[in-house]
Amino acid sequence: MINCNRQNTPKTVDLPFTAEALGEYKYAGPDTLPDQKCTDSLSAWRAIVDATGTGTPMGRFSAHFDFCGDSVSHYGNGYAFLEDENGDTIFFDVSGQVLDGRLEEHPEFVVSYWKDSFKITGGTGQYKGATGTILSNDYNSSEDQYSHHNWTGTLTLIKGNKK
Repeated sequence: MINCNRQNTPKTVDLPFTAEALGEYKYAGPDTLPDQKCTDSLSAWRAIVDATGTGTPMGRFSAHFDFCGDSVSHYGNGYAFLEDENGDTIFFDVSGQVLDGRLEEHPEFVVSYWKDSFKITGGTGQYKGATGTILSNDYNSSEDQYSHHNWTGTLTLIKGNKK
């Protein structure tokens, strides 16, 4: 007997994911912006960061981060994406904790850092249906106004998605 109710599960491939980027804070402060994304009283602070970088398998990309926080160190309710030069995009949920200071492995100029796990929640183009987990190793510096992003992880793609 043939089972006609069997669903076709797409074949996937796991790829190593790396990314390095410099971010520019476009906004950081109380969420008084028109869209009022951060309505929870515990997360009434907001940051918006645009970044550019390179990585594997994306090549050159631009990035956008928009997240809420408690104005001290915790952030969440975050939305982020990386877009490659072809316009294909990977989406992330971002949340975690920014810690003052630096770790021993950091350069002397690091003033705050975060090492958080971010979940890949999908994408467009060749990244449609993407999943995976990324570990951030990011920091802010006393030498410049940028956020420095260094990510590693695994990107799971559906085989057959085209650019």
